[in-house]
Amino acid sequence: MEFPHDSMDLSDKNKLGRGKIEIKRIENTTNRQVTFCKRRNGLLKKAYELSVLCDAEVALVVFSNRGRLYEYSNSSVKATIQRYKKATSDTSAGSVSELNAQYYQQEAAKLRAQIGNLENSNRNMRGESLCSLPMRDLKNLEAKLEKSISKIRSKKNELLFAELDLMQKREVDLHSNNQYLRAKIAESERAQQHQQMNLMSGSSEYELMQPPAQQSSSYDARNYIQLNGLPPDLGHYSHQDQTLLQLG
Repeated sequence: MEFPHDSMDLSDKNKLGRGKIEIKRIENTTNRQVTFCKRRNGLLKKAYELSVLCDAEVALVVFSNRGRLYEYSNSSVKATIQRYKKATSDTSAGSVSELNAQYYQQEAAKLRAQIGNLENSNRNMRGESLCSLPMRDLKNLEAKLEKSISKIRSKKNELLFAELDLMQKREVDLHSNNQYLRAKIAESERAQQHQQMNLMSGSSEYELMQPPAQQSSSYDARNYIQLNGLPPDLGHYSHQDQTLLQLG
């Protein structure tokens, strides 16, 4: 690939020389795109030369900032990637396991230290192992205890107020239910009294509506003496005497 400055004389190139380029992101979009095209072509050319000169298996994959793919391989990119995975899996298995073991050992040591600190703090909160603490730590411990006690009291008062509010609501509900039950009892008593009065008025009206003969027969029925209950020696009484006995 030819560039415009390739036509310059060798003496001019030596005079000018090539200055150092600062490696950082190119802010100008046009310059960045031009530089990407130049260096991409140079990289592909170097990969080709390496594969030919050294008989090496080379696979090159490049993605632009717009997502376009550029690749080169003297055999197959997929085959080279699979070969790479196989080669790295055998050698990295041991190193990965060692790294994991070291990481977990460090985490276990940190957790053991944290557990020890928490146990010491709990013992100090219970008033144990205070002889070895300096004055500053004792003051901090006192401040923590006072803060904890204030939190406990506030929480206790909150629960008590909530329970009191609940009991007041239950009292109001019970009072309303009591009034409702009293009203129902009074209503049922009034209904029973009204029913009894209706029954009494109905019976008196029925007696008044009966004829006199039925009333006398009912009266006679109440004062009736059966003749079958009389002694045998009274059997010679006449029909008139029997009638008198019935009326007596």
